[in-house]
Amino acid sequence: MNNPLQVKAYAEADFSKGDSFFVDELEKNLKLSGRLPNSSTRIFDLGCGPGNITERLALRWPFATVLGLDGAEEMIALARKRKDSLGEINRRLFYRCLNLKQISDGSFAEDLSAEILVSNSLLHHFHEPTHFWKSVKRLAKPGGFLFLRDLRRPSSRDSAKALQEKYLPMSPMILIRDYLASLHASFTVDEVNVQLAKSDLTGLTVTEFSDCYLEVFGTID
Repeated sequence: MNNPLQVKAYAEADFSKGDSFFVDELEKNLKLSGRLPNSSTRIFDLGCGPGNITERLALRWPFATVLGLDGAEEMIALARKRKDSLGEINRRLFYRCLNLKQISDGSFAEDLSAEILVSNSLLHHFHEPTHFWKSVKRLAKPGGFLFLRDLRRPSSRDSAKALQEKYLPMSPMILIRDYLASLHASFTVDEVNVQLAKSDLTGLTVTEFSDCYLEVFGTID
């Protein structure tokens, strides 16, 4: 997403409520699994965009190392610019422009791994989701933890339009357009379960969340 108008629209949109809830849910799952971060923990935010959630991760666990990854240079540039105003957490908060397909196909040879991986609304951008799950397996340290939230495809175009009118009634047209396109491109819980089975990711659980999201969480084998 390197279109300047898209980058500006997403940066200016107020996703704070959902982003805060995402980090709260992550913390809840980490507590249940006994995996709360410590000073040696690395957390990767896959598809970090302008850094909304990445910043919250760094603020919630300032002693951990947090890395935001995104394939769009414009998004990473904005995230780095925003980071400059965050004070002390700068020391352990980083951003990197990296396309996950480079990781999934093995063309990225650098050793890059983390104990905790998070992802918000990225999976549906992969027309071939195998690339996403391969990159997850390669980025996770053995026994690492994943927490993912993504849109869940509605049953019809009318249902998608109703969701848009409910959640983005007065948003800029570019956000409305992208939201509807994302709903139609997203997956169902059953489809994600098939993806995980094909990728041999048996330690992950998929659940429905809210009226338009799904969550994937658990241990990365």
